[in-house]
Amino acid sequence: MGRIVLENVSKSFGDTQVIPPLSLTIEDGEFAVFVGPSGCGKSTLLRLIAGLEEVSGGSIVIDGTEVADVPPAKRGLAMVFQSYALYPHMTVRKNIAFPLRMAKMTQSDIDARVNQAASVLNLNDYLERKPGQLSGGQRQRVAIGRAIVREPSAFLFDEPLSNLDAALRVGMRMEILELHNKLETTMIYVTHDQVEAMTMANKIVVLRAGVIEQVGSPLELYRSPRNKFVASFIGSPKMNIFEGDEAKKHNAHSIGIRPEHIDVVKSNGEWQGTVGVAEHLGSDTFFHIHNTGLSEILTVRAIGDVNLRNGDTIHLNPRADDFHRFDEKGLRIT
Repeated sequence: MGRIVLENVSKSFGDTQVIPPLSLTIEDGEFAVFVGPSGCGKSTLLRLIAGLEEVSGGSIVIDGTEVADVPPAKRGLAMVFQSYALYPHMTVRKNIAFPLRMAKMTQSDIDARVNQAASVLNLNDYLERKPGQLSGGQRQRVAIGRAIVREPSAFLFDEPLSNLDAALRVGMRMEILELHNKLETTMIYVTHDQVEAMTMANKIVVLRAGVIEQVGSPLELYRSPRNKFVASFIGSPKMNIFEGDEAKKHNAHSIGIRPEHIDVVKSNGEWQGTVGVAEHLGSDTFFHIHNTGLSEILTVRAIGDVNLRNGDTIHLNPRADDFHRFDEKGLRIT
C-alpha cells in the first residue's frame, strides 16, 4: 500500500511562508509528478512527505497513519536524490545492501533482496564495482536499487536525472517507468522539466509559489489548463498567448493556441508574419514568427522540413477549435 494524503499542509521558514496550506491525495500505485519553475516549493513539499522537513501545520497520512511527527526512517518511504549519495569506498553490492545492514537483517535475506534488485535494474555485472567505475546512469540505478531493497510503500524521487546528459535522461526515464510497471508501487517524482512530467506521470501536480495550480493527467492539463500559468507551462514549445483585438474576437481577455495547432499554408492565411529563427529538426520544423500583430514572437510547429528561411513571409491558419480563452484573472473560460 502507498496512499498518501496531505491535509492543509503548510511550511514556513521563520516569517516566510513557502507553502501555504494545501491538500492533496496520491492514490496507491500512482506515478505522481510535482512540476513547476525553480523555487515553486516542489522539493520542499517532497521533503515534508519524506520527513526531512517538519511541517508548520496540517497532517500527512500514509496508509491511514498520521506521520507528521514520525521520523523519516519509520515512514516506510524511500527517497532517491539527484546526487546519488553513494558511498565511494563501497562496492555496488554493499551500497545497495547498506540500509538492510542498518536494519540488522540476516545476511541471507540481504543477499536475496540485493540480487533481486540487481536483476530488476540490470546491475548483476556491476555488483563488485565501486561507484567511481560506473557511468552516471549506472550510479543512478544503484541509488534506485538501494531504495528498492527497502520495499517501501512509496518511492520519492527528487530531480534524479538532472545530473545526466540528454540521451541518458531519456533512457533513465524509460527505466524508471518500467520499474513502476513492475513494482506497481506509488512513486512521487519532482522535476522542473515539464516534458519529463508529461511523459512519465499519470498524475501531474503543477505548483507555483507553493500553491497547487492544477492536478490532473497529462492530457487533462494539456487539453484543459485551468489558467494561463498552466497553459504556458505545460507543452513544449509553450502555448502562444496574446491579448488585444484577436482575443476580443473570441470574447476573452486573452487567448492561447499551441504551436502545433497553427497550420502553415501557401497563401491567403488568416495570419501572416515574417520568419525569424527556423529550427529544422527533420521530423518537425519550429518557426519563430515576427510582425504578426498578435504577439512579439509567435511559435509555430510544422510537420516535416518546411522550406522557409529567415526573412520569408509565412501564411498561417489557426485551428478554430483549438483556442483557449482566459478572463482578466487568467482563469480559463469554458
